Amino acid sequence: MHGIRHGIAVARVERHHGEGMIGRQQARQIPGTHPGYNARSVFQTGIGCMAGHSKWANIQHRKNAQDAKRGKVFTKLIREISVAARGGGGDAASNPRLRTAIDKALSANMTRDVVERAIKKATGGLEGVNYEELRYEGYAPGGVAVIVDCLTDNKVRTVADVRHAFSKFGGNLGTDGSVAFMFKKLGVISYAPGADEGRITDVAIEANADDVVVFPEDGSIEVLTAGESFNDVKAALEAAGLVPDQAEVSYRADNDIAVSGEIAQQVAKLLDWLEDLDDVQNVYSNAALGEDAYQ
Repeated sequence: MHGIRHGIAVARVERHHGEGMIGRQQARQIPGTHPGYNARSVFQTGIGCMAGHSKWANIQHRKNAQDAKRGKVFTKLIREISVAARGGGGDAASNPRLRTAIDKALSANMTRDVVERAIKKATGGLEGVNYEELRYEGYAPGGVAVIVDCLTDNKVRTVADVRHAFSKFGGNLGTDGSVAFMFKKLGVISYAPGADEGRITDVAIEANADDVVVFPEDGSIEVLTAGESFNDVKAALEAAGLVPDQAEVSYRADNDIAVSGEIAQQVAKLLDWLEDLDDVQNVYSNAALGEDAYQ
């Protein structure tokens, strides 16, 4: 099995980095690594290096915050379903973005009736609201890069809210493209510490995932995929009984920035504040935050 894994790894490296046939030691030098990187890429591609430090503490913090504000989370999920259905049609089988939005909504315990009503509104079956997709970029304290994706029916309100959040917590709202170049789009399928690494890896290989990353600091596991293959890899893992704790198409930076103490707490507050804004759908950053950032 190890030979198979490494053979797949070479193919992945060629496709993503154009580096040709490279060995295990060279794979660790692929752009995206950094001196403090300590996660283990099972495929040895280096692709997982953009995952940086474990995001498990961040995932649990965000999940707990969302559980406390379920009504607001539902509103954001309905907006995403609406925009996905309007842009690509109401058939989830032929609309990957809609399929991902529906899966996310159902995993948050939204009923199918609510999901179907949102789709009907978006596709003209019922009267609904038109939302505009906006992206803002900026820096949090400590030089942390932040991307804020929004869906809004009032652009003036949204930009004012986002600018206020950055100013309130010592950050700066930047111009288009000021930080987006640091990030790459990828599917992230996350498993809690203690998950079966061997089975996850075997299924991920068969499903053509790009990498499996194991974080030694807490034992959590991430399966990384190309954005367009996310749903297929996730479905294969679930069919094998490996239901992830979280799965999403996300943006990950090539390098994380480790922040601590008061700066880390300021960054965490900014990210939380942005997440809580009605018009904000997703917030991405390259901050490496530990549990102490949320105290």
